[in-house]
Amino acid sequence: MAVADTQNRTLGLFQSTVLNMIDMVGIGPFITMPIVIGLLGGMYLWAWVAGAVLSFIDAMIWSELGAAYPMAGGSYNFLKVAYGEKGAGKMMSFLYVWQTIIQAPLVAASAAIGFAQYFIYLVPLQVWQQKLLSGAVIIFVTFLLYRKVESIGKIGVLLWLGVVGTLGWIIFGGITHGNFTQPLFDAKNNFNINTIASFLFGQACVKTIYSYLGYYNVCHLGGEIKNPGKNIPKSMFISIIAIAVLYLAMNVSVTSVIPWQEIKAWQVADTKTFVISTFIERLYGHNAAIVITIMVLWVALASLFAVMLGYSRVPFAAARDGAFFKIFAKLHPTKNFPYISLLVLAAFAFVFSLLFRMGDVISGILAMRIMVQFIGQGVGLMLLRKRKGTRELPFKMPFYPFPVLLAIAMWLFVFYATGTVVIISFAVVLCSGLVVYFVKAKMKNEWPFVITNDYLEDNIKNIGSG
Repeated sequence: MAVADTQNRTLGLFQSTVLNMIDMVGIGPFITMPIVIGLLGGMYLWAWVAGAVLSFIDAMIWSELGAAYPMAGGSYNFLKVAYGEKGAGKMMSFLYVWQTIIQAPLVAASAAIGFAQYFIYLVPLQVWQQKLLSGAVIIFVTFLLYRKVESIGKIGVLLWLGVVGTLGWIIFGGITHGNFTQPLFDAKNNFNINTIASFLFGQACVKTIYSYLGYYNVCHLGGEIKNPGKNIPKSMFISIIAIAVLYLAMNVSVTSVIPWQEIKAWQVADTKTFVISTFIERLYGHNAAIVITIMVLWVALASLFAVMLGYSRVPFAAARDGAFFKIFAKLHPTKNFPYISLLVLAAFAFVFSLLFRMGDVISGILAMRIMVQFIGQGVGLMLLRKRKGTRELPFKMPFYPFPVLLAIAMWLFVFYATGTVVIISFAVVLCSGLVVYFVKAKMKNEWPFVITNDYLEDNIKNIGSG
């Protein structure tokens, strides 16, 4: 089942793990922390644990697929192979690219909105001014990307150093100045099993899982990973554990200085969305808070740059493969980058940043991914195992199929927790994607409107055996 190693693989375990962790940590943890506390109060740490658990279990699915099919494209290729390259795989891979046109701009919008939320610590702005700023950030990053990008390795290293420096400063501040163990006692004393199964807890998990997303980035870089059968799974599991420790330590650090009750009150009143700035201000003064705010803004801007760069290549690659609209395969005539794909995603991101609030954007990101990408891959993996067996799998998850079934059940719970409006929005996107695919398939005489030789042979065998 493993794909032959025909490419020049240059990324080892360390490099692939660092790239994974960079993709996981953007503006997410800085903006979702107060939202989660506002939803759950003293039980907020349990939502971060739950997010890590789901990510770890889902990473088992990604590990089997990524190790067996280590090629660029990740989910696009996994869905195509799992459901049949000449059959339903065409539809599933198309739907993945279709939903990417919506969810990728939502990811970009979340970074831009988060940027505006922290910028108001430096310059007070009214709501409409914040909206304009988030839109301007999208335009600025698009301008930066409207050129040939030879390498983002240096940008990745700088981003990682900024992330580590920011989180390290926050954690150090809590350890040295706060009552670092008190939030742990609060989490224990406020634990309620009924809350774990509640819609409210699901909403909080939507926010924490958003902050963990990216643990599978190494699968999208599969064609560049050395010894992918071992390094792809290892990099994901190491990344999730390391980031979970950092996120938990950051939450404990902040709430050891600013009690969760105070942060919850801010969230209810929709004030002081820049919690990290306030945290550093209490410890080191206003000048230090300005520095940490600039660091958070830099992380948000850099992560937005990476998001727009990476996602703009998904519709482009699918179009080049003949699975999406040809116009997305166009390269800039002089700068040689997929400018149509970039401009379309940027236009959607600009509109989303003006229209939506942070909580709605995060819920939309999860809803757009869960059914086609995450659950679709879980079902697809079971189909692959049934069709091809496990003898040639470089990585086999323990206790199969329990992790797959558990991941699907947890994803369904999170999908339900995104809310009725978001679920309806997803249904509209999915149905529109299905309509467009079937019209396109009919025009190009593709599945399900063409009967392949494989299909005929299978039916002849069935008739003969009957």
